Amino acid sequence: MKLMVIILNRIDALESLLEGLSSVGVGGATIIESSGMAMTLSRLDSSVLSASIRSLFSGDEDNRTIFSVIRDDQLDTVRKVVYKTVGDLSKPNTGILFTIPLDFVEGTKKGRGKPADKGQEKIPADTDEGDKQKSEDKS
Repeated sequence: MKLMVIILNRIDALESLLEGLSSVGVGGATIIESSGMAMTLSRLDSSVLSASIRSLFSGDEDNRTIFSVIRDDQLDTVRKVVYKTVGDLSKPNTGILFTIPLDFVEGTKKGRGKPADKGQEKIPADTDEGDKQKSEDKS
């Protein structure tokens, strides 16, 4: 399992991207409004940015950050969807895509998330059984 993160600068492509991801089996995602450091500095009138560079960031455009837990075997397909809908990520102002390996996932749709150890039993922390397991672990 991987946590896929897309920082999407081309927010005009958001709807197409989400539809494409859904069509290839990405079952859910969290989308948050975000902005890059240069945009934020330009809004703060930071002395770090010169006046000529500041004018490049004078718009109100922010970006979107998309988080989704995907299976390892979905990465190549997801990359194709991103390139088809957003374009070549090596070009400026398109976006960034990266993944982070996950060793445990819980709370996703059935079959998507699995404990790292197949023998690992799910024990809710707020139950008597969970308390019993915690006390056994300490001994």
